[in-house]
Amino acid sequence: MNEVNCPLDLTTCNIMIDVYGQLDMAKDADRLFWSMRKMGIDPSVVSYNTLLRVYGEAELFGEAIHLFRLMQRKEIEQNVVTYNTMIKIYGKSLEHEKATNLMQEMQNRGIEPNAITYSTIIAIWGKAGKLDRAAMLFQKLRSSGVEIDPVLYQTMIVAYERVGLVAHAKRLLHELRQPDTIPRETAITILARAGRIEEATWVFRQAFDAGEVKDISVFGCMIELFSRNKKYANVIEVFEKMRSAGYFPDSHIIALVLNSYGKLREFETADDLYSEMQEEGCVFSDQVHFQMLSLYGARKDFNMLESLFERLDSDSNINKKELHHVVAGIYERANRLNDASRIMNRMNKRRTFNSSPV
Repeated sequence: MNEVNCPLDLTTCNIMIDVYGQLDMAKDADRLFWSMRKMGIDPSVVSYNTLLRVYGEAELFGEAIHLFRLMQRKEIEQNVVTYNTMIKIYGKSLEHEKATNLMQEMQNRGIEPNAITYSTIIAIWGKAGKLDRAAMLFQKLRSSGVEIDPVLYQTMIVAYERVGLVAHAKRLLHELRQPDTIPRETAITILARAGRIEEATWVFRQAFDAGEVKDISVFGCMIELFSRNKKYANVIEVFEKMRSAGYFPDSHIIALVLNSYGKLREFETADDLYSEMQEEGCVFSDQVHFQMLSLYGARKDFNMLESLFERLDSDSNINKKELHHVVAGIYERANRLNDASRIMNRMNKRRTFNSSPV
């Protein structure tokens, strides 16, 4: 960015930390965060919360705990998002009691738990085999007058169903004023959007096997959920089910699937999909093309990288600035610094030429 005179600001840094996390580049996210002050940018609570989430998704639990406690030692603002992120991290690291203690800690500090806090705790207890504690908390919430949103209900419903307590699950469905046969597609969407991976997966597989998944958006919801949580084999599983059901994926879904094939080192399959979708008439967004460039870089197929780059560079519909940044970044990560410089110089020359007076 500095090469094209685009100085970083707080918002850009926060976005890039998030992007690095999505690309499995936790070290780059970490490096950017800790260099912000050197650039004269004070990290905000959003910066800290984003890096906490990146650490959690990368299973860097020690780094997450250190950052969380560092915020407290330096008296940096913490909010409900900070605590929800850490509770989820403790659940992921199977430290259930610490997750529970953290909910008490936030209340002691005057930070009120929200529906996400409660549904996360209930899910953690359910997975830990402590259904009685989950049920007690749920009942306490209902008795206290706290608004129970659909995510909380669905989390508890799935917890009951998974241990065979169908009658309890049906009772909650009635409280939701829904029939016993509430569309599973609805439940999947609610759980997926709330980030409840195991519960959403359980309901989705049951619904698909029963032929109840008819809405293409449900497949998309699950693919996005798995992609966000780096469950790449599951992304492919849902995509294959989607295709077997006769649905045509949009450009965004194709990009996520290509990324998953790349993470699984199935480069040839990704190449075949890219070609197949083009032959079927799919109009790709820039995101899909850039993802394919990244895959060529990952497998060090620089001839194919250059070939696709040249083709895209001559396409008037492609964002040329982003294209050059993507390709230069690929070469830089491959330690081919001369090639990275060549690409950036090519863009700068074009910018100079376009800005020259006629």
